[in-house]
Amino acid sequence: MTAARTTKETFKDIASGVVVLWWRFFDWLAVVPWKTLVFVCILLMVLVGGVLGAPQVAILFILASLIIKVVAGGKHNADVAASQAVERAEKEQLERTALEAHLEALQAQIEPHFLFNTLASIDQLILTDPPRASRMQQSLIRYLRAAMPQMRASGAGARPTLGQQVDLSRSFLEIMAVRMEDRLQSVMNVPDGLKSAVFPSMMLQTLVENSIRHGLEPKAEGGRLEIRAEIVDGQLSVQVCDTGMGFAPNSKGGVGLANIRERLKVMYKDRAELVISVPAEGGTCATIRVPYEVAATAPT
Repeated sequence: MTAARTTKETFKDIASGVVVLWWRFFDWLAVVPWKTLVFVCILLMVLVGGVLGAPQVAILFILASLIIKVVAGGKHNADVAASQAVERAEKEQLERTALEAHLEALQAQIEPHFLFNTLASIDQLILTDPPRASRMQQSLIRYLRAAMPQMRASGAGARPTLGQQVDLSRSFLEIMAVRMEDRLQSVMNVPDGLKSAVFPSMMLQTLVENSIRHGLEPKAEGGRLEIRAEIVDGQLSVQVCDTGMGFAPNSKGGVGLANIRERLKVMYKDRAELVISVPAEGGTCATIRVPYEVAATAPT
């Protein structure tokens, strides 16, 4: 019984060793370059076919190796591609998470500053021009009504839409119109069909703020600001154009524009861009182009 058991265990060990060698051979075929494999096949044909006199065995082994190489190589390439795709997805998710955290921190810095300035203006107007103070207060309420749902939706993972960003910018322009009075004329030219398109949060308002701060406010007579959107070559193109002071030649813009470019690069790689142009009639046009995508409808 002991001898039989020993023989059985020996055969089991041999079978296990053969399996291990087979899978090592399979893995080697998966990664070995074709040039190396051809060289090994030629060497095998010379040794087995010529020296040992068994060319048929060599040919069968070489054919089997070539077939296994095709199968194993395809499986290896698929595994590598899948692994790289997972790594890219994980990296992109980390980048998006970090970007969202950075954006939330940025909003936490910008919004109180804007709110404090608006409240200070209201406080001053209450003493000098109560009707204007009332209009600015009502515009601020509309702005907060537009901003708060977006903050809650962002926290729940919902993607911002162009319509939400247009509503926010419209409320912001109403506040600025009370401050600048007849020096600011704003126009919205955004088709209803595009308002459900996905569009990054705060980018449109950043362009509007830049347009007023650097273009229209420094100009004594003020001017006109227009927001428009359209589909161009399969991309969503959103423009903010003004008739203000114009963009300085060779200027890349301030921190706000740099942040937009950085966010677009992280979110869309090379599929999105921010373009600054100077129309022939003067002023400035800032255009953001992103892939056109309709936001998913929230479940009811």
